[in-house]
Amino acid sequence: QVQLVESGGGLVQAGGSLRLSCAASGRTFSSYAMGWFRQAPGKEREFVAGITWSGQNKYYADSVKGRFTISRDNAKNTVSLQMNSLKPEDTAVYYCAARSQYTNNAPRLTGAYDYWGQGTQVTVSS
Repeated sequence: QVQLVESGGGLVQAGGSLRLSCAASGRTFSSYAMGWFRQAPGKEREFVAGITWSGQNKYYADSVKGRFTISRDNAKNTVSLQMNSLKPEDTAVYYCAARSQYTNNAPRLTGAYDYWGQGTQVTVSS
């Protein structure tokens, strides 16, 4: 079992920055692909960013490319999402997710991930 705990959400003005962190329990974290997803009210959960187990490859939704950066520290069992130039449309609950089955990429589908955090609210005011 893997437990994921997100932190770092909050209220920020448009154009500002936030850094989300996800702390994972378990000895096999370094073998998991990790993803960040978000869900706005009334909308489906959507892929934001993903990172392979080694950290070598990173993937982004078009809507956040160039503004968000995903990273991981396997020694500390953490994955982070640096969010810059935030927009009101980035407002959502952000979730960290882990995929235990081996993959050489970071899938964009929610069903590809086995473990989820409880989410952290990000609110961007205009």
